[in-house]
Amino acid sequence: MENAPLLFQLPDDDTLYRALLERDPAYEGFAYVGVKSTGVFCRLSCVARKPKRHNTVFFGSIRECLEGGFRACLRCRPLEAAGGQEPWVKTLLEQLHSDGERRWYEEDLVRQGLDPSTVRRAFKRHFGVTFLEMARLRRIGRGMQQLASGEPVIEAQISAGFDSDSGFRHAFARLAGQPPSNLRGRELLKADWLQTPIGVMLAVADAQVLHVLEFFDRPALAGELRKLQDNSGSSIGFGRFAPIDQIEAELRRYFAGEPVSFQTPLAMQASAFTRTVWQALRAIPLGSTCSYAGLARDIGSPTAVRAVARANGANQIAIVIACHRVIGADGSLTGYGGGLWRKRWLLEHERRMHLAGREQPVLAQEPFNDGRAAGRN
Repeated sequence: MENAPLLFQLPDDDTLYRALLERDPAYEGFAYVGVKSTGVFCRLSCVARKPKRHNTVFFGSIRECLEGGFRACLRCRPLEAAGGQEPWVKTLLEQLHSDGERRWYEEDLVRQGLDPSTVRRAFKRHFGVTFLEMARLRRIGRGMQQLASGEPVIEAQISAGFDSDSGFRHAFARLAGQPPSNLRGRELLKADWLQTPIGVMLAVADAQVLHVLEFFDRPALAGELRKLQDNSGSSIGFGRFAPIDQIEAELRRYFAGEPVSFQTPLAMQASAFTRTVWQALRAIPLGSTCSYAGLARDIGSPTAVRAVARANGANQIAIVIACHRVIGADGSLTGYGGGLWRKRWLLEHERRMHLAGREQPVLAQEPFNDGRAAGRN
């Protein structure tokens, strides 16, 4: 039953990947794997060729798979396995598969002699999602496939206020458009989501450097993406380049409280003054804080407090460029694009890391790129 994951704590991804390789039936109905390279999700016991580890993402329910933009595997048929014995459930699933673009309404069910409330309860019981929701998510998943192929562009329609992973996935999957004709043949920037204990983050990179790392509910994110596309001369497709994999691994260690020195190469798309401020932010030791005035003094511009504050607010690489370590002169928490509650969480997390003797250098040897990646001239 779909309720089972609520009572079943999933093990770590490495354990689940081993179970996938061994086709372990113990996780039947409790865990599913999404394959990034194909866009499908499977039971762990699926007999299909096994994906590489970096192409897998694990879910505890069918609903999460659908919300992530994955479609059901045609070999192990996870929807049918969970669908019970009602023959009309199988019929509706077949109709969804044969016409994934169709928009379904309750009247369509009535015309097939079905009671919409009965269908709603059955699908909710078996899959954790109603039939109409499943149909909508199936359409969104097809759009996600287009994004993964690099065809459409993100059109800066991201809105703030998401409080869940599903909200992020829904919004990102809906950001479908057509690439401008004058961008044909140019390398796309790629974006992907990263799971953290304090919310979903969006990472945007080209093949060489990381351009954006922001919490997805940051109000300024849409404007940052517009500016990035304008400055780089590139659209943004859904997918990954190596810098996203690297920052994900480093963030995983950071949130686990392990020693980490962020080495992911970063783009530098700002004035020389702003770059100086960002480098000073990275130099603030783990477990320490600094005021705007103190930061201005550190860079040799003691009267440029407001300019330092503006540069701090222009930071698009959260956590790595540690703007969360800047507080008011009176010791109070000041504004933070990711929300003051996250700022408080990060500072407390780092304080505990420091007390545990895990402080590490925060400056990478080559923290910035010259900003010319992804087509910028």
